[in-house]
Amino acid sequence: MNDFSLVCRVIGTLFYRQPQDEVLAPLLTLIAQNKLAEHWPLKQDAWLTSMQQACVPDVLQQDFMALFCGDAPKVSPYRSDWLDADEGEIRAFLLARGMPCGDKSTDHFGALLLAGSWLEDQAQQDETEAQRELFDRFILTWSERFLDKVEAQADTGFYRALAILCREALPELRDELGADVQLQG
Repeated sequence: MNDFSLVCRVIGTLFYRQPQDEVLAPLLTLIAQNKLAEHWPLKQDAWLTSMQQACVPDVLQQDFMALFCGDAPKVSPYRSDWLDADEGEIRAFLLARGMPCGDKSTDHFGALLLAGSWLEDQAQQDETEAQRELFDRFILTWSERFLDKVEAQADTGFYRALAILCREALPELRDELGADVQLQG
């Protein structure tokens, strides 16, 4: 797994999975022990330290649920709630590139970052173009507003720091893909 895939996968997983999800346990352990910083390719030590200091799974679970879950979450993690957009457009885009989508929504912020990691790991001939399109059409068009709201609404320093870390990482990730950013919305 290269740096691009690592960053997309870690951030995507933290936004997509509940803190009490057993799949997330090893990652939260790395964060709590401040060992993620050893492997993190971006210079974001302050935000990783903030996340480490606030990494209390039970408290994170409460904050995650209030932020992203239920009938009235503080912050919707779905692109279709932020833009006049159809989730089917993202699904078609990913299916056309061979990504198995299953029954879950594909327009969840975390799922979109995980899709970026998946596209990178597949190493198809048009992978970079597909990743650019994913970022330009489906992530960057609403990420700033989403992350601002997560930062403002989070009860824990963990999710505030994650929002800032993500906000800083997205342009760097997009720059790695080359070509000018052309936002569509």
